[in-house]
Amino acid sequence: MSRKHFGTDGIRGTVGQAPITPDFVLRLAHAVGRVLKRTEERPTVLIGKDTRISGYMLESALESGFNSAGADVVLLGPLPTPGVAYLTRAQRASLGVVISASHNPFADNGIKFFSAQGTKLSDAWERDVEAALEEPPVWADSASLGKARRLDDAAGRYIEFCKSTFSNDLTLKGLNIVVDAANGAAYHIAPKVFHELGAEVHCIGCSPDGLNINRECGATHPDALVQTVRERRADFGIALDGDADRLQVVDGAGRLYNGDELLYLMVMDRLANGERVPGAVGTLMTNMAVEVALRARDVEFVRAKVGDRYVLEELDKRGWLLGGEGSGHLLALDKHTTGDGLISALQVLKACARSGKKLDRLLEGVKLYPQTLINVRLAPGQDWKQSRQLPQAQEALEKRLDGRGRILIRPSGTEPVVRVMVEAQDETLARQGAQDLAQALQAG
Repeated sequence: MSRKHFGTDGIRGTVGQAPITPDFVLRLAHAVGRVLKRTEERPTVLIGKDTRISGYMLESALESGFNSAGADVVLLGPLPTPGVAYLTRAQRASLGVVISASHNPFADNGIKFFSAQGTKLSDAWERDVEAALEEPPVWADSASLGKARRLDDAAGRYIEFCKSTFSNDLTLKGLNIVVDAANGAAYHIAPKVFHELGAEVHCIGCSPDGLNINRECGATHPDALVQTVRERRADFGIALDGDADRLQVVDGAGRLYNGDELLYLMVMDRLANGERVPGAVGTLMTNMAVEVALRARDVEFVRAKVGDRYVLEELDKRGWLLGGEGSGHLLALDKHTTGDGLISALQVLKACARSGKKLDRLLEGVKLYPQTLINVRLAPGQDWKQSRQLPQAQEALEKRLDGRGRILIRPSGTEPVVRVMVEAQDETLARQGAQDLAQALQAG
């Protein structure tokens, strides 16, 4: 059975349009509750959310759906996605639920789930839920209905957990840090984490109104952070997205560092301190310079499909700890079970603090290759894999790259386009090569 509603990261869409409507979300929670009750007589579900105005409506629908199936609910209020994952494990709950559309604009929202261990759930579990959605509801009688309560100190517990991942013998005293929480779920948490570790903190993107999440701020729009860091002559800028599971970092010179560079930094920090790092996982989009630099230091590098869940699957399969995406989803599985923007930021700051070096010095060993990405729109019914000219153009370009670059051609999962990406040490070659492939694809 293929999945009808679940995507790569839960269920997401525009509020008021299927499936992000209160009636469907109630039925979804009821179905999930019934699946949970197959193995547990009285399941407990934690529900957290970001700051979108639609979170109130969807939270109520989820609460009703779970209660109607006989599952108890604990409401966490606004909390980062990784915070919900942590508390699900810490509270010994049956399931964690997050109401968020991550880096999307406020008009979108979504539902994603975490297991009792604080990890993403399997495709098989999602198929079980989809199957339960097709069945008629079985409403619990009055004596069997679930209850709801609120966990008043959810934010405080998560703050302490984040701080616990930072070395006890280090401090952030003397550092001036600008924090941009994207007017999202970490607006009341991120500033306190850095402040309580000793830093002087200046906040932007920490005043949510239900409508301004991710609007010209946060990890997907870092220009405001870069400008503020320069104006205040801060030491660092930390940008999170709406649910605080991705990270971008700005140094004191106003230079922005993406997830590929930060993954390399995390690996090198551990190697510098005598820790063994057998390998790291990136994605098909990870810059080739990172792969080359890590392998030069005898660290194996493996690419997963795009999406942090696929990075996590690859790490689990190999027993490795570190992985990530250029977008800023970074995983350190000895610190947390899922990607966490705040904990990743603390790993970066820890590397700078214990080495005494600035970010640009720590990243001298890797210089990202220029990349050119072109979206080629397909004609109705066009099968791009049947192109006669594309294989010839690709073969010619691979000869020109001569192992010093990379080609990636993949269809979009959301629109009728094929993404053509070329990266090379030579920027002109990357740009011209991508244009040649795009023209060949369009010519058929």
